[in-house]
Amino acid sequence: MNSIATLRDAVKGAVVLPGDATWEQERLAWHLTNDQHPAAVVHVTGVDDVVAAVNFAKQHGLSVTAQARGHGATAALQGAILLRTLGLTAIEVDEQARIARVEPGVRWGELNEVLAPTGLTGLPGSSGDTSVVGYTLGGGLSWFGRKYGQAANHVHAVELVTADGEPVRVTAESDPELFWAVRGGGGDFGIVTALELRLFAEPQIYGGRMTFAAEHAREVFRSFVAVTKSAPEDLTLWAWLMNMPDAPMIPEPMRGRWLVMIDAVYLGSSSAADALLAPIRAAAPLLSDTVGTVPLNQLDGVANEPVDPVPGLLQGTLLSGFDESAVDALIAAANPGQPSPVAVFEVRHLGGAFARPQPTDGAAGALAEPYLLFFGGFLPSPAFTPILEAAMGEITEAMATWDTQRTHLNMSSNKPVEVLFPTDVLSSLRAIKHRRDPNGVIRSNHPVG
Repeated sequence: MNSIATLRDAVKGAVVLPGDATWEQERLAWHLTNDQHPAAVVHVTGVDDVVAAVNFAKQHGLSVTAQARGHGATAALQGAILLRTLGLTAIEVDEQARIARVEPGVRWGELNEVLAPTGLTGLPGSSGDTSVVGYTLGGGLSWFGRKYGQAANHVHAVELVTADGEPVRVTAESDPELFWAVRGGGGDFGIVTALELRLFAEPQIYGGRMTFAAEHAREVFRSFVAVTKSAPEDLTLWAWLMNMPDAPMIPEPMRGRWLVMIDAVYLGSSSAADALLAPIRAAAPLLSDTVGTVPLNQLDGVANEPVDPVPGLLQGTLLSGFDESAVDALIAAANPGQPSPVAVFEVRHLGGAFARPQPTDGAAGALAEPYLLFFGGFLPSPAFTPILEAAMGEITEAMATWDTQRTHLNMSSNKPVEVLFPTDVLSSLRAIKHRRDPNGVIRSNHPVG
């Protein structure tokens, strides 16, 4: 404790240590199920604090990691110096060059707010609360990814502090090896202090949620399958089966009941989108339909994911396909209408540009799998964990025919790193990590070495 306490002398930002009055709150991640116990928490004020913290970690045989909110937190951060980057919130937009520079405390909702009047967009995901940097380092599964691919592959430049304590700006020209690794390999290769992202002109966004009673789950999911088989790359569809909580924030007609929902986002006109969505709307009586023009700064309202931290277990797996047989297997395993610890099932349609490798890609590369299944439940208490884990195991078994045994870095929780990357990509990442950081000074949510 005495040596770690001297960290306060090395940095300008506030340092919180075990035993301090605010420690129990400061050490928490947004992902509450991961009960993280870092060596210290540092609220960095700028690049100088990051450099000082990395050098301190080197000198004391420690590791250092970065976390804004902790949506992707895992058990790997135990014992590391945790750099809170929420205070680094600068956003710079060059509309002519179509580049946005964001610091690591910037959330997607904040960037979308700045970009909304410009007609330009990055490649945001479903939640406006996640940090742009953390999401992008993990690949970035965007609503717009079927047209453009993963967000990591559209990074223009990375500013980071290396394991040697050096602040650098990395591009494809200046350091192609490190530039490749950072873009989709996670945060294991430096503490990122800013990203420069390519922007895209998309002035028309049309989207929202169509909600049906769960007794129509089979018909609605089959319509989802049919539409996704021929969907243009401008259209992204996600299908949900959800046991809605009996809570005041849920509208009365939907509170405390199983529902099936289709989320849609279309880059284009309402008339073209409505024609594509007609088979889904015709599949069963609609309980609600919020699909309409969506300003970029309201995009996170489509999936309406929770902003406040929630204790739970969630698991993602990439699927080799999702046909009518898979629909039947999933619905039989979920058994909607009956009590179940697994309360959330989501199937995302991927494909399109996600599946097309490009020579300029980073480690995120391409995703050959056309669908992703994401499922889990809430944990009212730690004692409930074995029950939820057993129920999730039954879902995995039911979907074994389509399960590729791979998942995506953004959806991986505490999965082993071997299922996050293809074998050749992981081998390259490990070689780079060994060359650049043999002592493991930098530690990510998913250490590759």
